[in-house]
Amino acid sequence: MNIIIPMAGMGKRMRPHTLTVPKPLIPVAGKPIVQRLVEDIAQTTDEPIDNIAFVVGRFGKAVEDMLVGIAASLGAKGHICYQDEPLGTAHAIMCAKDFVQGPTIIAFADTLFKTNLKIDTSTEGIIWVNKVENWKMFGVVELNKDGHITNFVEKPDQFVSDLAIIGVYYIKNGDMLRDEMQYLLDNNIREKGEYQLTNALEAMKQKGYRFSPGRVDEWLDCGNKDATVYTNQRVLELKKDAEQLVAGDVVLRNSVIVEPCYIGSGVVLENAVVGPHVSIGKNSTVKNALIRNSIIQESVTISDKLIANSMIGSHAIVQGTPDDLSVSDYSTMA
Repeated sequence: MNIIIPMAGMGKRMRPHTLTVPKPLIPVAGKPIVQRLVEDIAQTTDEPIDNIAFVVGRFGKAVEDMLVGIAASLGAKGHICYQDEPLGTAHAIMCAKDFVQGPTIIAFADTLFKTNLKIDTSTEGIIWVNKVENWKMFGVVELNKDGHITNFVEKPDQFVSDLAIIGVYYIKNGDMLRDEMQYLLDNNIREKGEYQLTNALEAMKQKGYRFSPGRVDEWLDCGNKDATVYTNQRVLELKKDAEQLVAGDVVLRNSVIVEPCYIGSGVVLENAVVGPHVSIGKNSTVKNALIRNSIIQESVTISDKLIANSMIGSHAIVQGTPDDLSVSDYSTMA
């Protein structure tokens, strides 16, 4: 089994948090989004994962080493593939075309999900979907009476389905998908100026390939600050009994942690109330403060502050009066 993770986008909706790190490496409950994504995917299959190909921009060696390490933690070999120009979903996947072969999972790195679904390897293809109310905003699938996908519709004007495609796909015949995407590139077949994965999937369907929907119990977005803070809240709730979320060396001085929270190694809390639903990265210091429902990254200093529904980047210094904050790395607020 191979996994392809396209993640080369600039993450503009997440600025200022993506000025120094790519969006998929923003931590949620103490782990980068992309790490939680591949861990969740690994839970859906009993097959060994051979390769994980990360399709990235020019993020630098430290990021690339981290991604390879994430793959290694799942017993897979990590590969770095580059997409230097945003030309669509099919183009992004084809930047890792050497790994689009045999059973292949494709997952776009701005979404997390919860499911008990296990991949049935006798199934030709699975497209994970989630029932939504605002179906006009999403690509959706139509089903026939047998439960197979008959149509892909991008942001329909009229109701055809409320099953939104969440961006996770299983293709048993990766070679066929690769050939269909190559055909799009070779013949410059674009939709809205880009090479689209759904066009390749439609071509496969027209040739008799059968896709089934994979239902998720919960679909969590990491597209902007508020959505990511909410996702952090839900992941903390889901993982509170499965992971050790508070490091053993956290220093508590007249302070209280209201669980669930993630508190990293080397964190010092003094005269503070933290939680619920707070993640604090390693080596941070919080003094004379109250924090709830927020993501605080590494090596942050916070004092004399009430913080809620906020994201604060690494190495930031925050002091003063209450706010709803979105603070980038290396900032100072006083």
